[in-house]
Amino acid sequence: MAVDGLKTPPKLKSGTLRIIPLGGLGDVGRNMTCFEINGKLLIVDCGVLFPEDTQPGVDLILPGLDYIADRLEDVVGLVLTHGHEDHIGAVPYLLRQRVDIPLYGSKLTLALVENKLREHRLRQAMLHTVKEGDKVSLEGFDLEFFAVTHSIPDALAVLIRTSAGNVLHTGDFKMDQLPLDHRITDLRGFGRIGEEGVDLLLCDSTNAEVPGFTPLERDIQPALERVFVQSKQKIVVASFASHVHRVQEILNLAVKYDRKVCYVGRSMVRNMAVARDLGYLTVPGNTLIDMQKLQDFPAEKVVIMCTGSQGEPLAALSRMANKTHPVIEIDPGDTVLFASSMIPGNEISIDRVINALTTLGATVVHRGNAFVHVSGHASSGELLYLYNIVQPRNAMPVHGEKRHLVANSKLAMSTGIPPERTIVAQDGDVVDLHAGSAKIVGRVDASYIFVDGSTVGDVSETSLADRRILGEEGFISVVSAVDMHSRTVVSGPDVSARGFLEDPAIFDEVTVKIKDALISAMADGVDDAHRLQQVQRRVVGQWVSTTYRRRPMIVPVVIAV
Repeated sequence: MAVDGLKTPPKLKSGTLRIIPLGGLGDVGRNMTCFEINGKLLIVDCGVLFPEDTQPGVDLILPGLDYIADRLEDVVGLVLTHGHEDHIGAVPYLLRQRVDIPLYGSKLTLALVENKLREHRLRQAMLHTVKEGDKVSLEGFDLEFFAVTHSIPDALAVLIRTSAGNVLHTGDFKMDQLPLDHRITDLRGFGRIGEEGVDLLLCDSTNAEVPGFTPLERDIQPALERVFVQSKQKIVVASFASHVHRVQEILNLAVKYDRKVCYVGRSMVRNMAVARDLGYLTVPGNTLIDMQKLQDFPAEKVVIMCTGSQGEPLAALSRMANKTHPVIEIDPGDTVLFASSMIPGNEISIDRVINALTTLGATVVHRGNAFVHVSGHASSGELLYLYNIVQPRNAMPVHGEKRHLVANSKLAMSTGIPPERTIVAQDGDVVDLHAGSAKIVGRVDASYIFVDGSTVGDVSETSLADRRILGEEGFISVVSAVDMHSRTVVSGPDVSARGFLEDPAIFDEVTVKIKDALISAMADGVDDAHRLQQVQRRVVGQWVSTTYRRRPMIVPVVIAV
């Protein structure tokens, strides 16, 4: 994602709080916001974005870590609002640069982070567990934490008190009044700090376009139970690997209907073990079985809890759908339940998996045909409620695509926040809060940082464009040997192709054109290999475009002998 229109922000004045979103504005992912006052930095969240089909070979996308790369010693803390990948997934990549940045988060959040850090061999991290009601003082920032309900336990909102004003960052939240863990969003606390005064509210925008209130998590239980009642063979449930509440519901139903449960997918196994060890997940005895033991039980006696609800090609469910999973096969009559939402951008991948499962004879139950999922995010009615309770002087919607941010900003204005105090920012915008007013004063680079295997940041948009061409249009190479002195072609042109029309005979026509063009160019005084390679590229490009309406990658090679 190229960043246009960069504008160097003015020097930060004393008594001004600077807020820079380095991810999460314009995407559902890579959430990260940097706060600066008096030369000190506080970071809230550090997540990843998962790649789309148009980003081949990319494993993860990081927030704009480069912006703070030269100022890591000024970072006084990293606050993690909850344990979802889009909020904690990039933490190891930040700590690679400075491992002793203090981390603040709830017990479950830090346990999930600790597992990640162990995988990256980062064992010296400074982890500080906080809970709702706790207050932490850092240099330049006083923090207070509030309970919020989300689709993962132990989520927190954070109030950031500074000499320039108070900022409330909600993290991801909703207002489920009957949550499964009985831990509700702290509306009384929000009302209290509203009375104290909130100068800027950074509010979750994901469901800002959805009218009314998000349904209760417990409301989906009848539909989930109907799946168990009607299924006569094995049940496969696909969910986010961090959705502890949903897994708990499936475990409870499995026990009720005398089925064993098998976790499939490395992240699912790891996260549920953490949740169980910390007491967030109750697993009845003799319920879990190992994947290798599945064959020992009749199909009607097992439930497979797996990853892959977003159609990720390497996740467990996709491998089952493609018949490439080493252990589990989908048989006619099986039931597959998608117990999660559809993240924007993943629609094609998810539909592909659903079609593949249907082709194998499975009954696929998903949000489109059954009430089997509720969102973890506040809908417009809840957001209005929040704005009216907190009554912030300024609002800056976060966490969402552009349309979500705009919809949230309209909700803020409808509650009386003036348009000039309602900021629809994008990643990299520099927002200064001074004397009770927030406004955009500049822009910095918060471009995508691509992770490709063990490589971080070396993949550019140009590289991705080349990969897309290779994948969609194919590849043609042309190799010729020329004698510059006699101005003749002594070998070739040899033309080969991959992912294009690969019958060698089709290149007979263009081979003659290439040879004639090379001889003509040398006769006109062209005497270096690079310029002759461009001649080859031009001839092949014109021929393939005119003849086949294609634009493959062309790699010309000229060897001077």
